[in-house]
Amino acid sequence: SAAAGAHAVLLTYSVVGEKAAFFIKCARAVGMESIVAISNKEEAQKAIDAGARMISVAGVDDVEDKVAAITDLEIPEGAVVCTIANILANDNKALEEVEEAWICRDKGFTSVWVSDCLYKSGNDPAEHAGAVIRGMAAKSSVKWASAKALGGKGEGAKEYLGDILM
Repeated sequence: SAAAGAHAVLLTYSVVGEKAAFFIKCARAVGMESIVAISNKEEAQKAIDAGARMISVAGVDDVEDKVAAITDLEIPEGAVVCTIANILANDNKALEEVEEAWICRDKGFTSVWVSDCLYKSGNDPAEHAGAVIRGMAAKSSVKWASAKALGGKGEGAKEYLGDILM
């Protein structure tokens, strides 16, 4: 709760449905943000219409399906909506999650939500949680680099793209 120091609540649209607007208002009343988890474009639009300004595409594996859920949404004039791609851990040793974060960024997502993929390996110096976070925050792309490689293919950008909060 806000009294315990929480800053946001996560609402799953498929669970709360039409009550999303009520829960978003309740969260705002106590100074908290609402992140609404959606799984398709219809839920995304309904969440935005209910007042959500942070939507997380969750439970969707394919990047193109994630992108489809946030493409061409009708945003109220003057509103800004933070779009979050939920990155799931893949069951392999490759760091495909980093590349997925780059692809989602390049396709319009403003944030990524990661959890277990940060800790899936850890034995290789390039795979510890800090390295994965640095890789996701790097200004790179699958065109110029590989997440598994310790170096890129020449993009060389060093821009700061934002914070990763835990």
